[in-house]
Amino acid sequence: MSFEEGAGLDTSQVTGGGRGGAIIGGGIGSLVLVLIGAFFGIDLSSVTGSNNPFDPGQVSPGGQQTGTDFSHCKTGADANEHDDCLIIGTVNSVQDYWNDALPAELNRQYRAAQTVIFSGATQSACGAASSQTGPFYCPSDERIYIDAGFFDLLTERFGADEGQLAKEYVVAHEYGHHVENVLGVLARGQDGQTGPTSGGVRIELMADCFAGVWAHHASTTKDEDGNTLLKPLTENDIRSALSAAAAVGDDHIQQSSGGGVNPDSWTHGSSESRQRWFMTGYQSGKPGQCDTFSTNQL
Repeated sequence: MSFEEGAGLDTSQVTGGGRGGAIIGGGIGSLVLVLIGAFFGIDLSSVTGSNNPFDPGQVSPGGQQTGTDFSHCKTGADANEHDDCLIIGTVNSVQDYWNDALPAELNRQYRAAQTVIFSGATQSACGAASSQTGPFYCPSDERIYIDAGFFDLLTERFGADEGQLAKEYVVAHEYGHHVENVLGVLARGQDGQTGPTSGGVRIELMADCFAGVWAHHASTTKDEDGNTLLKPLTENDIRSALSAAAAVGDDHIQQSSGGGVNPDSWTHGSSESRQRWFMTGYQSGKPGQCDTFSTNQL
């Protein structure tokens, strides 16, 4: 989904993260157990191998400016050109939608959440983070953490296409976890269970659905001056989002890791389920249709 070139970007909704060093405190595997919003929920180093280009000591996303300076992110045209600016524009759009929709649709006041855009590794209130953990939401500080270089990994290793909505879906999914936190349901994913009907899977599918709801309304969201942020969706945009949802399905990740598919270990849901719940949100445009805890049709 392309941005309107003349739309303004609000960089105050994001902050930069440092490059950081090696993962500390038990490594990525331990970190993933803590981060209930982790996008993959597994240590990707086992998939990418020792020559992982996203290793904290090596990462340098091609063509991306990193750090705390987002002065190059001014307009929708910049969001169409640079991934860090795309993240900012998506954050602006997602928060504009939920700021109005949450009280209107679910009778709950929305509270803004910052996104940390980092390169390589950084620290969160939930522990250390790197590209290998994937984007995640930390409920302790109510921040979303994203390394823009993750989008390359999503495409090169897991088969998502390079379309903009595939990337925007990632951001909207993590803000879905923030909405769950505001609603008081996020903790239901911490039941310690795994499997296709576990609380963790239901939380992830709900966030996918919330991402779809945002996509339904994205072309109506505005910048601070009332200018439309995003152009209407196309069929190609939807295919891009679905490719990203399929790429992060538990079954697809297990297959990509070279192992067999084991539903009993799932924490995020199958590719088919993630696609279906995104479409449930997109087609209905109603957050109330995203109650994954009231059904076993996951």
